[in-house]
Amino acid sequence: MTDPTLVTRKLVLLREHLARLRRRRPDSLEVLRGDEDRIDAIAMSVMVVVQEAIDIAFHVAADEGWGVPSTYREGFELLAKKGLIHDALATELAGAARLRNRIAHGYASLDVDILWRDLPAGVAAFEAYAAAVAAYLANQPPVA
Repeated sequence: MTDPTLVTRKLVLLREHLARLRRRRPDSLEVLRGDEDRIDAIAMSVMVVVQEAIDIAFHVAADEGWGVPSTYREGFELLAKKGLIHDALATELAGAARLRNRIAHGYASLDVDILWRDLPAGVAAFEAYAAAVAAYLANQPPVA
C-alpha cells in the first residue's frame, strides 16, 4: 500500500514549486530573456516539480506492487495503465521529464522561448497530476 505520509510530503513540495513557477513567470518573454536569475529560479523549480512527480510515480508503483519502472516515462505510463492518471497526461508528464533532464545536464540546451511558451501548460499538467494523486490517496483505505 502507498505510504500516504511520504507521498503527501512530496505533493506539498511539488505544489509549493508550482506556486513559485506561477509567481516567477514574468508578464513578457522579453523580461524573462533579460533576467538570468529568474531563468535559473524557474529552471530549478521545474526540476523540483518534475523530480517530485517522478518520485511519486515510482513510490506509488513500487508500493502498490505494480512493478519498478525503468524510465521516468514508464513511471507515468504505469500510473496511466493503472488508471491513476489519463494517457494524455502521462504523455505530457513524460515530455516534462525530458525537459528536467536537459536542465539537469546543462543550461545550454534550455530554450528560453520554449520554456516561456510551455510553462503555463506544464504547470497546469502538474497541477492535474497532483490532484489525481491526492484523489488516489484519499480513496485508499486508512493505514492500520
